[in-house]
Amino acid sequence: MSGADDDAGSADGGDAGRERSVRYDAVVVGCGPAGAAAGVFLARYGLETAVFDRGSASLDRCAFLGNYPGFPAGIDVETFQTLLREHANEAGCALVDDLVESVQRADGADFADGELAPPADDRDADARFVVETQDGRCVTADRVVAATRYDGEYLRPLGGDEMFETHEHGGEEHEHFDPDYADEDGRTEVAGLYVASPAGQRDVQAVVAAGRGAHVARTLLEDRRTERGYPRELARHYDWVLPDSEFEGEWGDRERWETWFDERVPGDHGVGDERLAELRDAYLDRAFETHRSADEVADLTERAHRRLLDNLDDDLVLERAAEIEAERTVETDAEPPVSDG
Repeated sequence: MSGADDDAGSADGGDAGRERSVRYDAVVVGCGPAGAAAGVFLARYGLETAVFDRGSASLDRCAFLGNYPGFPAGIDVETFQTLLREHANEAGCALVDDLVESVQRADGADFADGELAPPADDRDADARFVVETQDGRCVTADRVVAATRYDGEYLRPLGGDEMFETHEHGGEEHEHFDPDYADEDGRTEVAGLYVASPAGQRDVQAVVAAGRGAHVARTLLEDRRTERGYPRELARHYDWVLPDSEFEGEWGDRERWETWFDERVPGDHGVGDERLAELRDAYLDRAFETHRSADEVADLTERAHRRLLDNLDDDLVLERAAEIEAERTVETDAEPPVSDG
């Protein structure tokens, strides 16, 4: 979705079964913790997002993941990786099992023939990048998030040798993508290119990598919103779903939100009144769409729990169900009889 106000989309993610375009707002390369987190934030915002997932993953070298919050006894790597992919898909990402071989600037790009190559009249002039894959896919994107810890070679067409560093190991010289090429927020000298991984010590643990991916995605969204006219402070995106109670009293009044917005627009912002009003309306529409009733929260909770059950071992689920049933029977038998007197 590329609406002029940059505020289309649902706070609960898109429809994973929708038609997938060959032109994306954002392409994420890699679906490990960093790539999946970036894809989730971008797709939940409403951007048409593709996540390419094939290649060497650092998690594949891990025997078991024991320090990721939310899994008290840890989680096996295979299940964790499945949950990452399912979350990205649920948020609305187009998951593509293909290896990205190159990312190039779209200007003057030579599209190879192929069923996924867009016809000439469908190629958007404002697309910054062409993404080409091992299987012959060729798609365009406004922005690209790199999230592959072990390989950045596919980015070489964008920045050449400046993106890489060399070091000696075992008497041999090796070349790697420079983990400091991007700044701490993931921005690079190439407009529209962001790097979530490799990022030095900022992605060496799964939980840190996930946070890095989310942070870089928020940076991308902030830049995108700023380009469309939002003041920097109001361009920052917060992906929260809030209870109805957050919109009670004065904050249930849209005019109060309008005042709050206007107070944060600098006097020298330079956006015309009509455009600023459009941006404000879009901002407030999104804010009011985030609130959920108690019943809606209960429905979301039940659905979330069921999705987790789908990824657990069936025999263990049945075993635990039998234990719960036995515990309930014991509790019922232990209850004193109710007297009629």
